Amino acid sequence: MAARAYWQGQIRLALVSIPVEIYSATKSGAQIAFHQIHEPSGERIKYEKVAPGIGPVDAEEIIKGFEVEKGEYVLLEQDEIDAVKLESKKTLELTQFVDQSEIDVLYYEKPYFVVPADDLAEEAFIVLREALRRTKKVGLGQLAMRGREYIVSLKPCGRGLILETLRYADEVNKAQGYFRDIPDSKPDAELLDLAEALIDRKTAAFDPQEFHNRYVDALKELIERKRKSKKNTKIIEDKDEGGRSASNVVDLMAALKKSMEGKSGGEPAKKAPAKTAAKKPAAKKPAAKKPAPAKKRA
Repeated sequence: MAARAYWQGQIRLALVSIPVEIYSATKSGAQIAFHQIHEPSGERIKYEKVAPGIGPVDAEEIIKGFEVEKGEYVLLEQDEIDAVKLESKKTLELTQFVDQSEIDVLYYEKPYFVVPADDLAEEAFIVLREALRRTKKVGLGQLAMRGREYIVSLKPCGRGLILETLRYADEVNKAQGYFRDIPDSKPDAELLDLAEALIDRKTAAFDPQEFHNRYVDALKELIERKRKSKKNTKIIEDKDEGGRSASNVVDLMAALKKSMEGKSGGEPAKKAPAKTAAKKPAAKKPAAKKPAPAKKRA
C-alpha cells in the first residue's frame, strides 16, 4: 500500500460515518520524454517566468489571479483558496444509488482504492461493501480533492471499494453531433452472422499482460539506433504499403469469410488452386505446334 493516502476523510450514509483512506489505483506507464534542444549549440531550451518590463521573477513573488476584465485581476493567496469551506473536503456523503449500467462510460475518469482508516471502521465498511454488492448498486456523491470537487461513484472491488471520479455533464460532448450522419440501417443478415461468428472465435478472458506499448518500444529502438550510428542523420522507417487508402475498396463478405477460414483452412481455400491448375495446359497448347525446321529441309 502507498505510504501516503491521496485523501483521508469519511464516507457518510445517513447517520453512519465510516473513516476511510483513498489511494490512486493507477500509475503512469512507460513513456518517452523529449526535451527541446537548440540544434546549432546542442544546448537544452529552458523557460523562465518573466513579468513584462521587469524580467525574471522569483517563485515566492508569484500568486494566483483571476481576470475579471482585460488586464484587471483579483489576486488570491493560496491559504485563502485553501480556506474555502466545502463539507466534501472531509466527507463523502452518499446521496443517491443507481444501477452501474445507468452511468455512461464517457463519464468515468479515474479510479481510486478505498480502504477503512482503522480497525474500528472495518465493520461498517464491510457492511456498506456487502450491501452495495447484494443490491448491485453504485453509490454517488461529491468529494473535494486537490482543489477540485468531483462527482464520484462507489462500488465493491474484492475486499475493498473502488471510488471513481466522474465528469460533469458540461465536460462531456454529446455523441449525436458526431454520429448523426451515420445511416440508421439494418446490416445484411449473412454479414452479421459472419461478424458474430468471428467475434465468438476471438473471445477470451481479458489479460492486460497480453498488451504492451508498442509505440514506446519502437521509439526506444529508434533512439538506440540513432545513438549507435553516432551521426546526425535522419532514420526514417519505410512506409507501410499495406495500410488503408481511400481507393482500397473492401469486399466485406469476402474479407469476413477469409477471416473465418483463418487457421482452419475452409473448403473454398482448397478448391481455388485446383481451378487454376486446370487452366494452365489449355494456355500452353498453341506452343506445341512448331514444325518450322521441316521447311528448311525442303
